Amino acid sequence: MLLLALDTSGAAVTAAVHDGATVLARHSEFDARRHAELTAPVLQRVLADAGADRRDLTVIAVGVGPGPFTGLRVGVVTALVLGSALGVPVHGVCSLDALAAAAGEALADPGRLLVATDARRREVYWARYRFGPGLPGGPGVPERLDGPHVGPAAQVRVEGAVVTGRGCLLYPDDLGESAGPLDADAGYLAELAAGALALGAQPASLLLPPEPVYLRHPDAQAPGARKRVLR
Repeated sequence: MLLLALDTSGAAVTAAVHDGATVLARHSEFDARRHAELTAPVLQRVLADAGADRRDLTVIAVGVGPGPFTGLRVGVVTALVLGSALGVPVHGVCSLDALAAAAGEALADPGRLLVATDARRREVYWARYRFGPGLPGGPGVPERLDGPHVGPAAQVRVEGAVVTGRGCLLYPDDLGESAGPLDADAGYLAELAAGALALGAQPASLLLPPEPVYLRHPDAQAPGARKRVLR
């Protein structure tokens, strides 16, 4: 297996290459307004760092959000086009799951975890997780208990949970300080996807269709029928 993972759901364009046993290379560039320009160079760099060519890839995993419309679309469309061109399968992974996995490693044993990322409009994308033995994905793989959701940070119940993600940086009065990483890292997304594929199944909690998860309707709407001004 040679898996390429890509995520553009947040402030970073992040990519990683995984050989089925370990992450061979990972790279991230942070600029929430330049996802389209940064994605191709990030992919080229991570493949070069892994000593691989895109024609060596056997599977692609992409973070499907939730995330803002424009940035999230860049990653999902890139993954689908690349998968089609190479004739390899493309799987989706909830981007909050990858951030939860990163927090699980950074915090060793967070128990109950709340992930909150920037949804703009003074809102956050959030989900709840638990860690512990006997979970469906195996040791170190978070189990999502609730979410993903979108809403005001002030309405997210934090009590009893360790909180991580960029939402904490934006709304510390509501969420507290982040106890773990702020942004997703494609290396963890790659590990989740590779682990799920190694099980020979596609657990619904881990592998998803490669379709963007927006959680809200777009600002732009198709125009309706024109009103008649003449009788």
